[in-house]
Parts: sequence; structure tokens; C-alpha cells
Amino acid sequence: MRILRNLAFYLAFYIGSTLIISTAVLARPFGSAVVRAVIQQWSHWHRICATHLLGIKVAVEGEVPPGPALFAVKHESYFEAIDAPMMHHHPVPFAKKELYSIPGWRISAAAYGSVPVSRDQGAKALREMVKAGRHYASEGRPLVIFPEGTRVGHGDRPPLQAGFAGLYKMLDIPVVPIAVNSGPLYHQRWKRKGIITYLIGETIPPGLPRAEVEARVTEAINALNS
Repeated sequence: MRILRNLAFYLAFYIGSTLIISTAVLARPFGSAVVRAVIQQWSHWHRICATHLLGIKVAVEGEVPPGPALFAVKHESYFEAIDAPMMHHHPVPFAKKELYSIPGWRISAAAYGSVPVSRDQGAKALREMVKAGRHYASEGRPLVIFPEGTRVGHGDRPPLQAGFAGLYKMLDIPVVPIAVNSGPLYHQRWKRKGIITYLIGETIPPGLPRAEVEARVTEAINALNS
């Protein structure tokens, strides 16, 4: 049954994704609000497929605060990346620049609103990310980042990427750490049924020393590791 559920999930989700992302590209002339609505439907479709075909339920512990903030999310699988619009109101993701080479992604991401992350360009890349982040935060949109930089195994605690502290300092907005335990269920070819939990951490105010904010974020995003 597990394999059959997975085959049904892959078939439904990827066919639906192709249609929805194509719609997002075609919707660009109608404005960013329409594109955001289409991307919201893509995330919703993913949640439907995960719930009804894979048997994955989602639990949220704590409240997601409204308004602009830098949401620092644990990254164990693609689940939380695709699911972000289900957790936040029109979130702005900080996404690896390599993703922008995917056909249709660059056009859709530009219309939706996202921040490319170039790890090999140092201070220049950080300035560009801060500029874009300030723009979207001024619109009241939440910013979503994976501070460890990439997907990590459940239970692993790699150091945060150096750029995270720079963004925190220069954006001067609160940080909300979020733990998620999607890895054991979702980060494998044959995904398992069960419950994926988001644990919303305590909001961290701007202006703290680097060591303190990094320590608090690290502890909070790893709260579901055990």
C-alpha cells in the first residue's frame, strides 16, 4: 500500500504542478496578485496530495505572528519549502540561485516575489538580499529562510550559514524560529504516513548580538530533533 500511495502521489502532484506552474507563467501579465494566488493553489494542491494520498497530516504548535518578520525554518525535506504558503500569508522565500534556471521558475518567482541566494558572491550578494528583503518587508510580507543553508538529516545540527546573522542585523526585523520534523516521513523516495509537526518558537527581537541570536535560533529550530 505504501508504494501504491506514493505512486499516486507522484502522479497527481507532478501533473498538477505542471498545470499550475504553467498557469502561473501565463498569469504574469495580469499582475503579481494573480500569480501569488496561483502559487497559493500549488501549495494547497501539494498539501491535499500529501494528506489524502500519502496519509501525512500536519500539526502546528504555537502561533505564527502576523506582519513582517524573518522566519528561520528547519529544512529537513522539500515539504516545508512547498508548504510555506500554507503557513504564511504570501511568504517571500530566500531561494538558492540555481533554482532560477528551472524553466518557468524565474518568471514565476519574479512575479510572485522571492530573494535569490548566491553563496559565492559574499558581501555583494548580502547587500542585494538585504535590499530585496527590506522591500518585501515594507509591504508587510513575511520573509522565509532556511538558516542552515540546505536540507539536513533529522537530528543533525549544522552551524547556521554566516549570511543569516548579516541579514538579521541589517534587516532589523524580528526573527521567528520554526522547528519541523518532516525528514523521517517525507525525505525519502517512498514517503511514509504520519504527522509532520511545526513548532513555532518564541519571537526574537532585532538588535541582539550575533552569538545570542544564532544560539537562540539553533536551539529553537532543533527542538523537534529528539
